[in-house]
Amino acid sequence: MFTGLIESLGQVDRATSRVGAVRLAIRTGFSPRSIAIGESIAIDGVCLTVARRTKRGFEADVVAETLLRTTLGSLGAGDRVHVERSLVLGERLGGHLVLGHVDAVARVLALRRRGGDVRLTIGLPAELRGLIAFKGSVALAGVSLTVAAVGPRSFEVALIPETIARTHLGTLARGDRVNVEVDLLARYLDALTRERRAPRGRGAARTRSR
Repeated sequence: MFTGLIESLGQVDRATSRVGAVRLAIRTGFSPRSIAIGESIAIDGVCLTVARRTKRGFEADVVAETLLRTTLGSLGAGDRVHVERSLVLGERLGGHLVLGHVDAVARVLALRRRGGDVRLTIGLPAELRGLIAFKGSVALAGVSLTVAAVGPRSFEVALIPETIARTHLGTLARGDRVNVEVDLLARYLDALTRERRAPRGRGAARTRSR
């Protein structure tokens, strides 16, 4: 479990292909001594398990399913990534509850700057329509953000100066891909109401009428 508040802007030291997986070596901004083997660390919003400590960070394996459903498969040496260690119970929850389970990969449609007002527009994947709410929470590349606007095919977030300084979201350009995780509450509400929304057959209708 994470909060969406980025702890470190890290860097990929290397990405080594293996059979059905990729091992990422990540350089972090905090001491590798504080990292435990087996702990969960989110990289660009994807929950990974530490396999090995290094002098500058850690290594983690990214399996085929994760490569298919996230942006991690496109990472290479020198790429910057968001790093967040898991939430410690008893600490302040400054963002929102983030699982590190990516719901979809979306495309950046625009990054507009008007003085201090910076707006990021993201294409809304069909499978996420109805799960992104105005003034609700969303995680983009692991960053907890508030939805500023929602349209039929896109949504918008505002980037404050602190977010631009501590993340790489301010460097995104049209066409870039980004990991999206919807709010946990929206995900479960959708699951609970899906059966009620589903069309029922004649047999079900006759059963209800008795």
